[in-house]
Amino acid sequence: MSFQFPIRVYWEDTDAGGIVFYANYLKFFERARTEWLRSLGIGQHALRQSTGGMFVVGETNVRYHRAARLDDELLVTARVETAGRASITLAQQAWRAGDQALLCEGTIRIGWVDAASLKPARIPANLLEAFKT
Repeated sequence: MSFQFPIRVYWEDTDAGGIVFYANYLKFFERARTEWLRSLGIGQHALRQSTGGMFVVGETNVRYHRAARLDDELLVTARVETAGRASITLAQQAWRAGDQALLCEGTIRIGWVDAASLKPARIPANLLEAFKT
């Protein structure tokens, strides 16, 4: 089951050709991941303060299918693909809401690190449990 988050394409999201600049899909994916965590009751700032750790992006793999344009309404999804002790991989997609066209898809691997040293660490067990829901 995927978490879904609606996003509207604004002027600032587009390039000179009037389509969404390719790197902005990564921003859309980030917003969806953040809102997915919030839906689980996990605020990233509070998480860092309470655990001393945080997630960082370690790897991305993105494939572009179709262009989104100004004022399009998108539906961006996030789904846990794999969860390990120190990282999780999420499958993410961006769909145009109007015609349900798949625009972009990818996987994002996020790792857990100590916030002070940025050294890899184990994801707290309560977080891994929350990701199973």
